[in-house]
Amino acid sequence: QLVESGGGLVQPGGSLRLSCAASGFTFHVYTMNWYRQAPGKERDLVASIIATGGSTNYADSVKGRFTISRDNSKNTVSLQMNNLKPEDTAVYWCHFKHSSGRDYWGQGTQVTVSS
Repeated sequence: QLVESGGGLVQPGGSLRLSCAASGFTFHVYTMNWYRQAPGKERDLVASIIATGGSTNYADSVKGRFTISRDNSKNTVSLQMNNLKPEDTAVYWCHFKHSSGRDYWGQGTQVTVSS
């Protein structure tokens, strides 16, 4: 199970921190991802972090502004979002692909960047 929190309304240039609490699986062996989907657009990968936390990847659109991190002792993955822009407005999901090939998603959290 994946449960996101931390979304909300923020002004352009502001910050938000999304968190995802994981349970029911061996969290520390899986790459964890954050995806987002804006209205009328496809769901896109925003950031990934490998099991050890030693490597991360970001979409070009968020590089330098977003930071993904994880705490394997607490089974959590976070997305720190700084200098938010209106185009960051979307529903954000926590995700991982199980070794069985099944995709697991949280319920999503809305992020709205508007003045």
